[in-house]
Amino acid sequence: MQKNKLKPKVVITCHNNADFDALAAMVAAKKLYPNSVLIFPGSQEKSLRNFFIESASYLYNFKTINDIIPEFVETLVVVDTRQTSRLDHVKKILKNKKIKIHIFDHHPPSEEDLAADFIEYKPWGSATTIIVLKLKEKNISITPDEATLFGLGIYEDTGSFTFNSTTPYDFIAASWLREQKMDVNTIAEFMHKELSAEQIFILNNLIQNASKHHINGIDIVITEISLEEYVGDFALLVHKFMEMENIKVLFALGRMNDRVHLVARSKLKEVDVGKICNYFGGGGHTFAASASIKNKTLNQIKEELFAILYSKINQQISIKTLMSTPPIFLESNKTLEEAAKLMTRLGLKAVPIVKPNTKYCVGILEHQLAHKAVIHNLGNLVIQDYMQRNIQVVSPNSSLHKIVEIILEHKQRLVPVVDEKKELLGVFTRTDLINFLVQESIPISEDLFKNGKKKEKNIKSLLQEKLSTEFFNIIITAGNIAEEMGYQVYMVGGIVRDILLNFPTLDLDLVVEGDGIAFAQKLAQTFKGRIKSHKKFKTAVIILPSGQKLDIATARLEYYEYPAALPTVELSSLKMDLYRRDFSINTLAVHLNPSRFGKLIDFFGGQRDLKQKKIRVLHALSFIEDPTRILRAVRFEQRFNFHIGKQTFRLIKNALKLDILNKVSGNRIYQELILIFKEKKAIQCLFKLQEYNILKSIHPLLNLTENLLNLFLEINNILNWYNLLYLNEKVKIELLYFLVLLSNLKYEDTKKVISRLNFSKKQKDIFFELREKTKFCLIEFDRYPKKYIAKISKLYLLLDDIPIEGILFIIAKIKNEELRQKIAIYVAKFRRIKLAISGKDLIALGLKPGPVFGEILKEVKRISLDNQIYDKQSQLELAKKLINQKKIIFQNRKQI
Repeated sequence: MQKNKLKPKVVITCHNNADFDALAAMVAAKKLYPNSVLIFPGSQEKSLRNFFIESASYLYNFKTINDIIPEFVETLVVVDTRQTSRLDHVKKILKNKKIKIHIFDHHPPSEEDLAADFIEYKPWGSATTIIVLKLKEKNISITPDEATLFGLGIYEDTGSFTFNSTTPYDFIAASWLREQKMDVNTIAEFMHKELSAEQIFILNNLIQNASKHHINGIDIVITEISLEEYVGDFALLVHKFMEMENIKVLFALGRMNDRVHLVARSKLKEVDVGKICNYFGGGGHTFAASASIKNKTLNQIKEELFAILYSKINQQISIKTLMSTPPIFLESNKTLEEAAKLMTRLGLKAVPIVKPNTKYCVGILEHQLAHKAVIHNLGNLVIQDYMQRNIQVVSPNSSLHKIVEIILEHKQRLVPVVDEKKELLGVFTRTDLINFLVQESIPISEDLFKNGKKKEKNIKSLLQEKLSTEFFNIIITAGNIAEEMGYQVYMVGGIVRDILLNFPTLDLDLVVEGDGIAFAQKLAQTFKGRIKSHKKFKTAVIILPSGQKLDIATARLEYYEYPAALPTVELSSLKMDLYRRDFSINTLAVHLNPSRFGKLIDFFGGQRDLKQKKIRVLHALSFIEDPTRILRAVRFEQRFNFHIGKQTFRLIKNALKLDILNKVSGNRIYQELILIFKEKKAIQCLFKLQEYNILKSIHPLLNLTENLLNLFLEINNILNWYNLLYLNEKVKIELLYFLVLLSNLKYEDTKKVISRLNFSKKQKDIFFELREKTKFCLIEFDRYPKKYIAKISKLYLLLDDIPIEGILFIIAKIKNEELRQKIAIYVAKFRRIKLAISGKDLIALGLKPGPVFGEILKEVKRISLDNQIYDKQSQLELAKKLINQKKIIFQNRKQI
């Protein structure tokens, strides 16, 4: 209950996986902040947990974050750390921008440190030492139990004063604590307790798995172990191993549950384990540090660790001695065909690109792209328009770790080595890195250098939260069916993107590694749905009883035989299926098989681009192969409030220069425009199409002038008003928007645009009929506005047979405000009024069926609207009078 929670003004806390030093420092800090509340993180060392449960919980009244109301906290005191990544348990408190932060820490600064109002940093052996000497300075009294606890923190973090990190101040603090009756026997009991059978087993494995490596003149021991559950005493066991074997530098990797724990100890100043653990998101000081690493295997971490060690210890190895030189390069004004020939002849996967007549490096070109361009008969294109521009380069003195990061993490096949003027000196390739690691006998995992290494995290809970019950049941069942059939099935594309962006999810797309149609048939049978299959493309659509549609595809590779062609399909794997998609944000997939349910698969950096709000194509020829992606880029940019990446925007401009949209069928462009019109930000999309010169590329006559843009804005306002009326007559948005977009063009010019967009005969007839009717109405309203303002029946006679799209267009065009309001009233109230009588009633009155039926009914409605005659009897009387009048006029019974 909220009312039972504490409302402290001051809170003291420490880092996750806290040790005795952190606990002791917290209790010591409470002596400096008497009215504070101690908040302990959720996890700590196992030995510490036992002590905490048995004594600290009732002695020092620790609380959890759930015991307090964070909004009342004014000051947060943090001990033994200042890194935000180690303070997740108090993130609710840190959300308060006005919070004051006080820090007591003995770890060196890092890039992710909290901004503090007060900080006491001393590079001493323990954090407890810093606060104890504060207590001594202020002459604050402590109890023997407190002195013993504080001593335990100092003894642990200094290795009983044997670590190189120990300073004279740690001895001074311990001496004062001894004066305050610190019990050294209790401390000895905790520091030198006997190991359990489980701990002996773990320690033995660490010893058995250890290997010694001579790195840059220093002996380093690396060991590893895999355990089913988290072991709290892992750091203690690593320390014991180090002392038993008299090791100078030790790195221990422990796979526990869903992460790897790295514990590092050093007795040498040359090896700063704090800096090395910092690369893995951890922390510590020169002689003792740790890190907790998710989403990486033991082998991956070992490989990165070796690279860091070689680059950071003594730093004797430089890129200058390892790079390939002299470099083979191409000038940016050469053609893609020339590039393809050179790389094919020399067997190169990629080359650096320089400015003409210089060695100034401006990018990279991959062989695959150049070869593809030649196949598409686009070999005459210039390299500078299609090379990778935003590349990472290194200097000859860069660390090996920087190279590893660029090649492995950023997937850059080749790293140019440049001088301070960015002139090319050499290159460092993936092959160079492999050769170095092999030469140095560094273990390399089988998949280390595979392209597109999967980066996974599990989003099962997010799926349950964001998907409807129907959708969630479908994907659970789909996974089970795939498992039974020996297939793998994935949820892919837009739905995954929208879940991560917290957008509404409407369409469910599944990709099957197997026979997609056979899978769809079994899934449809389970849910009693109907199925439509397309054997050529190996796809199927399931229509459920609810009307919901499910798209099922066989994992496939699409390739394009020529620019703007429809794709040819081959069976392939999930990765290749995703590679054929338009943008990186649409390449995300979620595994649905039971054993891996909810695993998010990201081959192409889609998560990163979602985070950076960027629209990015997967390769430089993407718009050449499918130019309609240009329109989709704009649509997604506006829908999600993203931005088109610089390289992607450059590729759009290049494609437009080639007039590539002119090679696309009008119907495909028409369909893309309809999708844009249906967007909430359709007008912003149109504005961008104009700004990027895409409209003119579709047809030179398309031009979104300022007047036309204002008309679209007005249409948008009118649509919002109309939608609030909740009428049954739905607006065909594409008809209305085309009416506006082409309203400035003459008849013949409009025909040219309509023809380019490949309107069907029916669509043409509907459009031009509506266009003529709206023109006639606008002329009428301009000539006789008072006539139509005076009587609603006049509006009825003019507008009755005009579709709603035309009426909304007319309202937007009219300048007379009184007339606009009159038409709005007609639409909202009178347009939907139906006559109480029908043709059957006229027959009952003795009238023979014929053209006169329509005239009489229309006249009855006109008079009824003006005189508000809505009941059936009155309308029948009116019809009788009109029939008699017709008799008098025509004097011919046969006519009536």
